[in-house]
Amino acid sequence: MSCNSCSTGKNGLPKGCKNNGTCGEDSCNKLTVFDWLSNMTLPQGQEPYLGVEVRFKNGRKQYYKNADKIALSIGDIVATQAKAGHDIGMVTLTGELVRVQMKRKQVDVENSEQVLKIYRKATQKDIDIWTKARDKEEPMKVKARQFAIDLKLQMKISDIEYQGDASKATFYYTAEDRVDFRELIKLFAREFKTRIEMRQVGFRQEASRLGGIGSCGRELCCSTWLTDFRSVSTSAARYQQLSLNPLKLAGQCGKLKCCLNYELDAYLDALKEFPKTEIKLKTEKGTAVCQKIDIFKGIMWYVYQGEWMNWYKLSVAQANEIIALNKKGTLASSLEDYSEEDDKEVAVNFENVVGQDSLTRFDSKNPKRKRNHKKNNNRRRKPKPNAKNK
Repeated sequence: MSCNSCSTGKNGLPKGCKNNGTCGEDSCNKLTVFDWLSNMTLPQGQEPYLGVEVRFKNGRKQYYKNADKIALSIGDIVATQAKAGHDIGMVTLTGELVRVQMKRKQVDVENSEQVLKIYRKATQKDIDIWTKARDKEEPMKVKARQFAIDLKLQMKISDIEYQGDASKATFYYTAEDRVDFRELIKLFAREFKTRIEMRQVGFRQEASRLGGIGSCGRELCCSTWLTDFRSVSTSAARYQQLSLNPLKLAGQCGKLKCCLNYELDAYLDALKEFPKTEIKLKTEKGTAVCQKIDIFKGIMWYVYQGEWMNWYKLSVAQANEIIALNKKGTLASSLEDYSEEDDKEVAVNFENVVGQDSLTRFDSKNPKRKRNHKKNNNRRRKPKPNAKNK
């Protein structure tokens, strides 16, 4: 099923969402929450919760009170309360699960200033004004960026979002330092003739709003399901034995990838069994230091100090055994007694199944025929004798 507001290509397949993921179709939803309480009945005497989750452009969500008890379902377009005027959004969650989401995101249910209310279902006039305002956003962004460049401001305007009644435009920007944009706001108000609000966002928030495809080939986690941005440090890459290459470790936001934290706990649990790499093994032959570890196979490589070319492979249990002997004050005999032999490489004979391994399979198999063909061509090219020379 293709969405109605998306441009369609061949066979009715959608090319892309014109509304940046807020058209309401399942294929365009971002950061949606599955209502696993929808098929469950409430206890007797308990009234259903009147909170509603409403989503706006690029996954921005807010929670509202359904004070007038309007019959709402997921996908309805509603007019919601704003600080000045009203906003237009789409209902993405209703019922008791909204209370759980508000508690998880630390939204005070009793605070009337923090939780606004829903006015009504959006009329056709409201939707027309909303869509016309949304169509203005891309041309506005081009002009706004040019104004910022002309004023030589060190900032990047990443996105513009109109309020549903087209009375206010919010400019989202990123900057490394504090920016004095007072003159810029005057230019915006004079050019666009609307109320202007400047809102600074981080680089990760910018990537989550705009979306994109990661190096893994899938949509960015921050724009599809990841809602909290935990700090990622280079130690996460060190624990996983990844090369500290900023081009490979950085995401589209320019920061370290959030996925470096996904498997970090598993690596930390596995490293608890490994001895610290700083600990040296003392043997009768000499002192050995750790050069490399393999977390998946549970193997450590040691070398004698001064003999850096010869590596000895030990298991974690063998390394711990030698360390235990050193703590008792005794020296191990040598690493050769504990070292495991490397697995011999198994020679694999590849069979010619298809019969296309020969590079000369397209060459002519009859060289005589080829020579005769050349002689015939040379005869044809010989000039005819003139009548005078006869």
